Amino acid sequence: MEKLVVIAMFVSGMLVFSMNRKHLLLMLLSLEFIMLSVFFNLVIYLSNMDFEYFFLMVYIIFCVCEGVLGLSILVSLIRTHSNDYFKSFSVLW
Repeated sequence: MEKLVVIAMFVSGMLVFSMNRKHLLLMLLSLEFIMLSVFFNLVIYLSNMDFEYFFLMVYIIFCVCEGVLGLSILVSLIRTHSNDYFKSFSVLW
């Protein structure tokens, strides 16, 4: 049952990521939701196989770093262009 919920979370995150490509904030939130579903999938897998949970901490650290980088890009985009439209992202470079 948990596996079905995790798969539904992953699919819904992918749908939101592929459908809503207008705002950068929505794209970042959907990426974090996908990372959360992968984390839950790893928890289920590692608990069934009786492995260590150290890898989960490393995974969460990388997810947090990815989120911080995305938010810093979002803040710099809003400061320079006063919007978070994904189409204006190419103007930054």
